[in-house]
Amino acid sequence: MRRQNESRAENSRELVSAELIERCKRGDRDAWNTLVQATHREVYTLCLRVLRDPDDAAEAAQDAYIKVWKGLNGFRGEAAFTTWLYRVASNAAISKQRSRSRKQSFEAGGDDELVAGLAAPDSTENAAGARVELQAVERALATLPEHYRSAVLLRDVYGLTIAEIASQLKISETAAKVRVHRGRARLKEIVWPSGARR
Repeated sequence: MRRQNESRAENSRELVSAELIERCKRGDRDAWNTLVQATHREVYTLCLRVLRDPDDAAEAAQDAYIKVWKGLNGFRGEAAFTTWLYRVASNAAISKQRSRSRKQSFEAGGDDELVAGLAAPDSTENAAGARVELQAVERALATLPEHYRSAVLLRDVYGLTIAEIASQLKISETAAKVRVHRGRARLKEIVWPSGARR
């Protein structure tokens, strides 16, 4: 799962050049549209994995892009642009999650259709087994409590450090480590019970 996501993220990074970002900073709308098109799939997928609702994910992704557009002049290039973008997107998704959890509880059902859209298509027949395993992991992720799911996604899918996760989730680094560890342990129990991993 992580390898596929890293590959897609690499493609996004290649399409977002320093020149493109500078054009965006100067208010070039065509450059902005290019940037959004190059990164939208990853941003939306991150929001969808946190929120598990397509409409909420679309809103969170839109919120993220609005924040990025407004804060673009503050981006200094000390980290990769996509790393900054994913942090903004995860913040937007987590904020949406918090506000939603105050208003309603999650509804069960429909996860399989959402999960099927998350894996990138692969051109080789050998990917079939990997895709089945990926879908099992995606379904298992969807069953984790929100606090574990967010921590595991941010660490293992989007590559944030423990310190960054702690900052995003507004918890201590120790708590972030615990959430990642416990979330991973639960995933292993669900996907590969009794050490049944191939």
